[in-house]
Order: sequence, then C-alpha cells, then structure tokens
Amino acid sequence: MADLTASEPPRRQKWRIDWAWVMIPVIPLMVWLFDPGQVLPVLRFASGALLSTGVFIVFAVLAVGYMKATGAESVLARAFEGNEIRMIFLAALMGGISPFCSCEVIPFIAALLAMGAPLSAVMAFWLSSPLMDPAMFLITTGTLGLPFALAKTAAAVALGLMGGMIVKTLAGSTTFYANPLKQNAVGSGCGCGTSPFQGRPVWAFWTEAPRRAVFGKTVIENALFLGKWLALAYLIEALMIKYIPAELIARILGGDGIGPIILGAIVGAPAYLNGYAAVPLIDALLEQGMSNGAAMSFVIAGGVSSIPAAVAVWALVRPRVFVSYLGIALLGAVLAGMGWAMIA
Repeated sequence: MADLTASEPPRRQKWRIDWAWVMIPVIPLMVWLFDPGQVLPVLRFASGALLSTGVFIVFAVLAVGYMKATGAESVLARAFEGNEIRMIFLAALMGGISPFCSCEVIPFIAALLAMGAPLSAVMAFWLSSPLMDPAMFLITTGTLGLPFALAKTAAAVALGLMGGMIVKTLAGSTTFYANPLKQNAVGSGCGCGTSPFQGRPVWAFWTEAPRRAVFGKTVIENALFLGKWLALAYLIEALMIKYIPAELIARILGGDGIGPIILGAIVGAPAYLNGYAAVPLIDALLEQGMSNGAAMSFVIAGGVSSIPAAVAVWALVRPRVFVSYLGIALLGAVLAGMGWAMIA
C-alpha cells in the first residue's frame, strides 16, 4: 500500500502579528505626532529603565536557560506523589518557582490529572505557577524591590495552599466530585514538549551538545520575550507618568481600607498585559498614589486570571472547576492585598 501521508502537502503556518513588537515603535511615533516635545523624554525614560533592569534580565534568562537545559522540570512531577496534604504543600511551593510558561503547563497538568493526581494538588500548582518564577522574581526585585518580590512569592505559595485545601475540603461537593477534565483534554496541548515524567536532570548540561543547544535557544527566546515586554511596559509607564494625573490614581486606588484592594483585584484581570510588563506599570501606579495593598491584589489577581493562564485552565477542565479557580484567585488576591497593606 502506498504511503498516502507522503503525498500530503505541508500545512501552512499562519503568520501572526506580534502586537508587542508593533507597539514599541508606534508609541513614540504617536507621541511625536501629538506632542513632539515629549518624544525624547519618553524614549530616555524607557531606555534608562530598561538598561537599569538589564542585569536582572541577564540573570533571569540564564536561570531559565539552565533549568530548561538540565531538564529540571522533571523534578516537579515528584511533588504529586504520596500523601495528599504533602502533595498540596509541595505543589504550591514548586509552582512558585517553576519555569513553566502557560503553554507548557497544559500537557503537564493534563498528564497529572489523567494519571490520577488529586485535583487539590493540581489546583495548588495551577494557582501559584503563573504568579512567580525565577525570572519574575528577579525582574520584580529590580523594579519594585526585594520586600515586594518576597511578599509576592509568599502570596503565590499561600494562594496555592489555600486553593488546594479548599478543593480537598470540598472534594465531595457537586463542583469537584467528578472527573474535572474535559473529555477531549487529555493529550491536548501545543506541542511544547514531551511528557513531564520522562528523564532525569543532568545538572552539568554543557557536557551534552543537545542540551547546550537547548540552553542557547532558551536564552535567546527568553531574552527577546523579556526585552519585548519590558520595553513596551516602560514606554507605557512613561506615558502614564506624563499623561495620567496622579490625583486620579490616588483617588481611585489610593487610601486605606479594603475598597482600593478589592478594586485592584477586580481591575487586575482586564488591565494585565503580561506578568513581566505588569511590574513597571505597578511601579508607575505606586508613584502616582496607588496603595500598597491594591498593588499586591492587582498583581495576584491579574497574574492568575490573565488570558494565557486562564486559557491554560479552560483548555483542560470543566467550567465549574474553571469558575472555582477564578473565585479562589480573586479571594486570595484580596487577602494578599490586605496582608501586604498591614506590613508594607
């Protein structure tokens, strides 16, 4: 029998416009058209901020490249073995330091749920994973300071623990009693990699040519990714400082009490561009009067409910589990904002 697959024409890849790269030159052009005198100050501010963050970007991309090249992600699977309470704690902790992107987490979680890992531990990982990773920690430290970065890391782990414990407690309820996976979820993904359970880490990755290639490819991709989003974010930050009255931010998201914190969590999702881009934006908002509690609730709610993170969850689980995921995230964001407001 002839091999019919050999005669099939190759599928055309759809050409996609990366709007972040498009907006980087568009923003200075628009400023030049409508306010020519401010184009140089905007460019000086953005380039200076990007250069000052450069050392953190270098450390971040090298750290992610090392984790990818060594295969350290396979270690994460061990967090989902043994006692359920232990799994929840380890999943929340590992989620806060894992280098997974929203694309790669889909096959990882699908494999865990298909193999019978409890939803409580998976939920703990899912909630903490998009909030913090090595690159995010370094970028946050360089822009918002080490205390904020440590507080956000603690909030990410605490949110994972809270979500895992809530799911475990309500395991027999109508929301969580049945298989949480959609019927067509197992095996889905985006082709980002193989099974997360294969292989062991090779810490001295430079001894193997394929791993050196992975390191180089990962470093370049993450350098472009971080550079793109941070350049865009610093341009937007410059515009916010110049054109948005500080009194308006202070009136809406400033002051004491729980109101600004709740509002920060609510507006976090639609206003969230990207986890890395959000850091400079929060810096600008804080300078203009945003309260500390609102800043923390913004980054927590926005990180978990951002489009990439939410799509990763929606792609796999039934709607009732997805709604629970968002509800837990919103509650955790408000609690994190209240806690940070008390100690900041």
